[in-house]
Amino acid sequence: MLYWSIICLVVAIIAGVLGFGGIAGAATEFAKILFFIFLVLLIISVIANVVRGRGPKV
Repeated sequence: MLYWSIICLVVAIIAGVLGFGGIAGAATEFAKILFFIFLVLLIISVIANVVRGRGPKV
């Protein structure tokens, strides 16, 4: 999911440089949404691992 967020951000930057404001704005918003979904899932995963008592795999 973080991969797609970064891809959308790159698309937004390229569209902004080329002057496509509408596409750049839409891609930026989509990247923000994906990034925050990624963060929420990461936090849920960390909390679930702490509750189970599992440490990170080394």
